[in-house]
Amino acid sequence: MNSRSLLRGPAARRLLRPVADLIDERIARQVRSAARRAEAQGAPDGPDTERLVRDVEVLKRRQLTFELLCGPRGRGISRMVAEAPLERLYAEVTALSGDRDAAVRNVSAAFRLLVALESLGVGRIAGGTMNICGKLGTIPLLDPPNDEVLEIGKLYGMFSAGLVRMLERDGRGPKLTIVDPFAGVQLQPGTEQRPDPTGTPVDEHAVRTNLGLAGPAGAAARIRRGYSEDPETRAAVSDRRYGVIVVDGDHSAKGVAQDLQWAEEISAPGGIVVLDDYGDPHWPGIKAALDDHLKGDTRFTYLGKAAHSAYLRAS
Repeated sequence: MNSRSLLRGPAARRLLRPVADLIDERIARQVRSAARRAEAQGAPDGPDTERLVRDVEVLKRRQLTFELLCGPRGRGISRMVAEAPLERLYAEVTALSGDRDAAVRNVSAAFRLLVALESLGVGRIAGGTMNICGKLGTIPLLDPPNDEVLEIGKLYGMFSAGLVRMLERDGRGPKLTIVDPFAGVQLQPGTEQRPDPTGTPVDEHAVRTNLGLAGPAGAAARIRRGYSEDPETRAAVSDRRYGVIVVDGDHSAKGVAQDLQWAEEISAPGGIVVLDDYGDPHWPGIKAALDDHLKGDTRFTYLGKAAHSAYLRAS
């Protein structure tokens, strides 16, 4: 892990927060001291210094308000953005779509949608901000062949609601199918099962609540409870060919391999398959599974990646 990753981690943020508070306090203390010196010396710019003190206090209040909206409180992850990652995402989505203006427009709209959904919904959207905005922004730009959407693994269903809205913004009429075990917590092999940082149980009720935020198309979503590798689950939702398949379930190499093989069978010609967390060092099995899959007999062509999501198109 490089130094930049270390500084971005949650432990580093907790350690650096007192330092940031100390810097803010020192700045405010120096401004107040300057104001007192100006007053004692009868300097003509005393009122200007007092105004500066007031402006600093106003900025601090505004920063706190913004942090309540986009910071990690209540969801366990920050939605703050920085220029360098955002520009990198613009470039990655442009490479996939071939349209810089559309990439900037969609990623920007996706960010506003992300903040809105997490403000109104229950729970959160899983993943980092660039990862989420990348998927929401890219999928419509790749022109799926039909409006049937399958999402394997959904946490609180908030991403599903966002994808419905982004497709509708593009003039489409998405029809959503979701497959998930609804285990009460987020499940991943090899990880500890613990309550979500938002405090909301991972269940179908929460998903239905969030899907309602997407209007009629969200409310009409078809939900199948079960694991994607179960024959009964597959049989229940393999009644159509999907223009979009988002694979975000079991992150083990075996689980991803099974989901990719299933996607081969149910993708519409020209269908888009999105493999989440591809290249994420926390989940090496995902990249290993896709790399192995593409070496064999496959309908999929690798289009590229953006913010730890790989994009494939079916023949």
